[in-house]
Amino acid sequence: MLFGKQMYEQTTMKSKLPLPAGFNFLATVYSHGWCSLPPFSVEKETASLRAVIALNKRRSIPVRLESKDTFLYIGIESNGALSKNEKEMINDAVRAMLRLDESLDEFYTEASKHAAFHWVRRVGAGRMLRSQTVFEDVVKMICTTNCSWALTKTMVKNLVEKIGDGAFPSPEAIASVSEKFLRKEIRCGYRAPYLLELAGRVVSKELTMEEWRTSALPTEKLFERVRSVKGAGDYAAGNLMRLLGRYDYLALDSWCRAKFFKLHKNGRTVKDSTIEKFYAPFGKWRGLFFWLDVTKYWYEKQFPF
Repeated sequence: MLFGKQMYEQTTMKSKLPLPAGFNFLATVYSHGWCSLPPFSVEKETASLRAVIALNKRRSIPVRLESKDTFLYIGIESNGALSKNEKEMINDAVRAMLRLDESLDEFYTEASKHAAFHWVRRVGAGRMLRSQTVFEDVVKMICTTNCSWALTKTMVKNLVEKIGDGAFPSPEAIASVSEKFLRKEIRCGYRAPYLLELAGRVVSKELTMEEWRTSALPTEKLFERVRSVKGAGDYAAGNLMRLLGRYDYLALDSWCRAKFFKLHKNGRTVKDSTIEKFYAPFGKWRGLFFWLDVTKYWYEKQFPF
């Protein structure tokens, strides 16, 4: 069992990474629902995040992440010795997932100009947890569309257990199964052909989405590229842009709309254009301000999920 408590008590290797000033580990972990989707999981008692990091197509390493003072500690469980290169791969994956190399100074400066968002810097909010790969983020995001969160969790759990063997499945692994398998065993319904097409495009290198995190493309062009993935409509693409470090899109869905109506319109329904106009003054950061606005109560209640 990859995520068993005993396994983590038997961790034999440890690593640590310096944290950027003002970094809040739990605020990042709980920034959105990814922390409850495998191969992530949260151990609330120890305030730690578990993950499984793929070193290659055949080997994956479970890790446990904890924050103390100015360092992030990485507990590594491996059946054999790890090379220096493999250890660095783990460190690089953790940096990418927790956005340790992403500066939010400009965002915090903007937040300081708005009284309603002075709390953001104080609690270290703003960094959003992401997966080891863009591919994993895209697949998970497609699995959030037009369904309940419970079904999303079921689909991702099935992908990890039935195709990924405890880790998130590679594009090659997903491309190797049938649409019937995805529909019946993974329960992904109409998304099955979308996931197969996506995996096939990545395997054939027609789509090189791992480059998106460091792309120099203008935001609008990058959004169009993300939007070209079948199954990634405006909502999914807008959310993915936030995970790529671009915050221009609100990514509206029924849950977010309802939160906005309650917060700012006394529950009265308004058009999406009205919501867009409300956050327009926040410029290129408007998508992040919007997300923190509708999830502020998470931080006030010490993360209720």
